[in-house]
Amino acid sequence: MKTVTGRFRIAGIWEGISLLLLIFIAMPLKYFADISSAVAVMGMIHGILFPLYLIALVHLALVKKWKITRWLMGGLAGLLPFGTFVFESYLRKRDWK
Repeated sequence: MKTVTGRFRIAGIWEGISLLLLIFIAMPLKYFADISSAVAVMGMIHGILFPLYLIALVHLALVKKWKITRWLMGGLAGLLPFGTFVFESYLRKRDWK
């Protein structure tokens, strides 16, 4: 948590987990078991974590002086299941320090 990349990595992991739980656990519970409270809780958690991920993304992008395409890749990664994990792996292979 002491570096910009460390903070981004933690934000990405938590955001990715919250999205997966929302899509693959809470949504099926809502539509197949009629338990809508799962979506309410996970939706709120994800609604808090997603902006934190975007803030960490912008901070990292500014520090690393990324081109706009990498910014957009990071933003899109936050919208896709497993996207944050794939994006973090991509960064680690490229210029992760």
